[in-house]
Amino acid sequence: MQGKMQQAELLLTTRKEEETAYVGELLGRIISEPLVVALQGELGAGKTVFVRGAARGLEAADQVTSPTFVLMKIYQGRLPLYHFDFYRLSGDADETLELGFEEYLPGDGTAFVEWAERLPDLIPPDHLQVKLELFHDQYGEGRRIWFIPHGSESRKIVEKISETITWRTDGSLQQT
Repeated sequence: MQGKMQQAELLLTTRKEEETAYVGELLGRIISEPLVVALQGELGAGKTVFVRGAARGLEAADQVTSPTFVLMKIYQGRLPLYHFDFYRLSGDADETLELGFEEYLPGDGTAFVEWAERLPDLIPPDHLQVKLELFHDQYGEGRRIWFIPHGSESRKIVEKISETITWRTDGSLQQT
């Protein structure tokens, strides 16, 4: 990711799938009202793992799986979790209006939208952008997770994540 970080942006690095899921779980615990989370990242970057963790934080009982072939899955928890995957959509506005997704963005729950950049017009101005990037270095594989708030509610959430998350001296995530 290029460019300068904006105020209230947060960058975290994880080294294990469980850590990526845990960061998602923290987000899920913090969310208390409807929100759209726009997820970006290449295939294999950990978007579904992140949403699986968020579902735990939102107390959804069902196991989250990728919605690539059904486009949307709904999980019941403290708030409904709407998990979208726009990977197969063309960006045709008429096509997306027919699907009726806008009523879930955010609707009465939290919408996690994988490949949100494919249909940017569907994402409301007030949302939380989360970019996941796979990288390799001398320590092996890892993920960089950027939280980029758009609006006051998502800014408060990012600040709360920043205040809540802690690290061990070996660089691993302290999971509580």
